[in-house]
Amino acid sequence: MIDLHTHSTASDGTLSPTELVQHAASAGIRHLALTDHDSVSGINEAQAAADQLGIQLIHGLELSVTWSKRTLHIVALNVDIHNVKLNAALTEVLTARQSRAQFMAERLAQHGIEGALEGAQRHAKSTLIGRLHFAKFLVETGHAKDIRQVFKRFLVQGKPGYVSGQWMPLEEGVELIHQAGGIAIIAHPARYKLSRTKLRGLFSEFKALGGNAIEVISGSQSKDENHAMALHALDFDLPASQGSDFHGPEKPWVQLGHMPEMYYRCQPVWQNTEGRLTF
Repeated sequence: MIDLHTHSTASDGTLSPTELVQHAASAGIRHLALTDHDSVSGINEAQAAADQLGIQLIHGLELSVTWSKRTLHIVALNVDIHNVKLNAALTEVLTARQSRAQFMAERLAQHGIEGALEGAQRHAKSTLIGRLHFAKFLVETGHAKDIRQVFKRFLVQGKPGYVSGQWMPLEEGVELIHQAGGIAIIAHPARYKLSRTKLRGLFSEFKALGGNAIEVISGSQSKDENHAMALHALDFDLPASQGSDFHGPEKPWVQLGHMPEMYYRCQPVWQNTEGRLTF
């Protein structure tokens, strides 16, 4: 059982790093990557739990980058969490996230929703505040019935609480991951709702920059989308990764390890990354 994309309370997950590893062990997972958004702060705690439970923990993160004026996420696996350049960059990202959270709260206040920043902070278990924390506050205060409705009504482009993120360019993100000894994987590519031409342009540029793999199997994608991403991975001769994108047990449709088998023609990322990720 392999799950290479998960989140803890070090970003916007609802389980602590220890609880996440325990949950993974109960689900039969033997190889687990902790990939919190723009943060490696939960890795040490998760590693201690993994050592006790006999799980191989892959040190990772989900890095926010900008490509073609869009926010993309790059899963980084097998990174050195003590790398100086990586930590300096993540400190800058945290500052940018805190500034964005302030602007989001101000925009929501302009539309009659007060106390959003404080409300989001109550739901955040770390210094990193993201859109999901605002979404939980908006559901809690009755402005929407569920998280999906919040994003649709408030937190996407053109809506009251949307503030675009200011992230490093894709090229810098891939280089940063490599400098930290890791491999770079485009996370849940179907979620970006790119046209086929645009998506293939992304894959082409990503590979040219030294990108290592595509997340083919994702809990954030449908079965048909997974299949389409597998075909793209084959076309571009890029290895395939898999991850649930698990954030917590309160979302039963996204569970640790509950993923279809990797497409047989795809080369799994853990078998074809120059020895940087092997099981």
